[in-house]
This record gives sequence, C-alpha cells and structure tokens, in this order.
Amino acid sequence: MFWPKELLSKQESVSSIPLLVATQDRFISILDVSDKSPDSWKNVLHETKGLPPNLFLKHLMVLSDLGGEPFKRLRPELPRIFSDDKMIFLWQGASHTYTFKQITDGGRLDSTSLFVDGKSLAIGHDLDAAMEDVIMLLLFGAAATNARLPDVIGDKCMIGSLIGRKPELQKFVRQRYILVSRITAGATANSLGQITQDYVCELLRKDLPKWKITRNGRIPGISQNAGNTDMNFDVVAKAPSNRYFAIEVSYQVTTNSVIERKAGQAEARATLLHKAGHKISYVIDGAGNFERIAALRTICSFSDCTVAFTPSEIKVLVEFLIEQA
Repeated sequence: MFWPKELLSKQESVSSIPLLVATQDRFISILDVSDKSPDSWKNVLHETKGLPPNLFLKHLMVLSDLGGEPFKRLRPELPRIFSDDKMIFLWQGASHTYTFKQITDGGRLDSTSLFVDGKSLAIGHDLDAAMEDVIMLLLFGAAATNARLPDVIGDKCMIGSLIGRKPELQKFVRQRYILVSRITAGATANSLGQITQDYVCELLRKDLPKWKITRNGRIPGISQNAGNTDMNFDVVAKAPSNRYFAIEVSYQVTTNSVIERKAGQAEARATLLHKAGHKISYVIDGAGNFERIAALRTICSFSDCTVAFTPSEIKVLVEFLIEQA
C-alpha cells in the first residue's frame, strides 16, 4: 500500500504473493471437486478462469514448501528413482499408475523452465508435460509404492491425500499461508531492490537522453581497499561532459540494515567522489527508512542532492544533474 502506483505492477511481476492470495479460494475449490480420479484436476483446471496452470503449480510448490531449486537438485536422480518412467501410488484406497511424460527424460527442471518465476506468473502459461509431471509428483509422491523420493522432498508431496476433503484442505492451506513459505519470501528482497533502481534509471533516461545511465555501475578511478576493488553504485549517470554522478537508491517499507549500511559508507564515498570532481546523490523513501532518523541525517550531510521516490522528486534530481554537469 506504500508503493508508488508506477512501481506496483513491476513489483507484482516478481512477487507471487498477491497472485497466490487472490487465487487461494479458487485453488482450494479445484482440489475439492477433483476427486473422481487422480488427474481430474486437469479437466477442472482447464475449465477454470483466472487460475492458469503455472499458478496452480506455484500454489502446490508453496504448500509443499518445495521451490524450483530442490527440483533442480532432484532432476539428475529422477531417471534412477523412476527407472521405468512410472509412479505407482495409493490414493483413496486403490493403486494408480502415472507415466511421466518429460521430467525423467532430461532437460532443465527449475523455476524458469516450469514457468513459476515472477514474470511467467504475471502472464500465465498453459499446461505442458513437465508441469503436469511435477504437479502429479507434488500431489502423490509421498504415496508412491514403487519408488522412494529423498525424505526432504518425498514427505512433503502429500497434498493429493487432501483432495475432496475441503475442511482439512482449507485448514492446511490457511496454515501454510499464515506461516508464509520460504519460497514466497525468497523472490522479493533482491528483486525489489533492483526494480527501484531500474525505475530511477528509466526516469533519468527519459529526461536525459544524451546521458549514459547504468544500474550497478562503476566510476573510473573510484575504488576502495587501496585501489584493489572498484566501487559499485546503485546507479551511475555519465554526462556528455564526461562528469560522473553516483546515485544510491533505497525504498524500504519495513526497517532493515540497508539504510544503516549506506549511512556508514556516505562520508567515505562523498570524499572520494568530490576529490575526483564527481557528485553523489540519494533517492530515499519508505516508512522503514524514515524510522532510521540518525542514518538519514548522516546521509543528507554527505549527499549533494537527496530526493524522495516520486516522479516529481526525480525531476528535482534531473535538474540538479543538468545544473552540475
């Protein structure tokens, strides 16, 4: 609720949480009515609007606490575990057989190839062979009788046992989302930091078409550790006059140590840049940052231009860059 509207859609493209929360009831309903056969979910999912197959798979991954990385590690073992490409499992008191279509044949098996990365979730993706294989494994892997998955994975692949049992399924889903799986937490911190930097770069490029704007850039001659390590800045703006401007970016809704780190570096960075004839600016916003008053005061003391995170404030930064170039 604190993000500028221009950033909201970009943020949602890397964070699966809004999509998962919005489609939670629909996901539960699909599993509740898919109790005729182990793969009934396919037909129900096909007839359901607003829940693409890759998002259905993401729900299962979050509930199982299994992301793309565990499957990536499991991938080389699958041909050995399922040597005949079949998974025989018990479900509703009967034995069933599923024949894997792809995941035992080679190829990648990670978040991108399964279309459960942030960008793919934002646009949706049709069901393919690998996705179907992983869905069936997540649903029924714990009930397999002809193979044994590693305990760290196999014990979690039990959601199929809840199909058609809505009260138990609802309780399980609600508890899992209250805990907030590590999978959903892992997608955001670094990606959202990059989004804020990219957003600043976009606005600067729009108003400074002849300038070179670089995210995570370096400035010639500016280094640390006695010249052994080049110093990186969130954004570097190079004017047509060859003058450089370092720009540090931080937008934090919740308080953390990033702003303290930037404050600790502020004096040394300003000294190095000023000695070389360059400038340093900061784009800072978010309630989390504003709670660190002492850190903000330090940054402002060693900043040539400090602005907030809105288009109008970035305009102030642009005017400063042009004036100082």
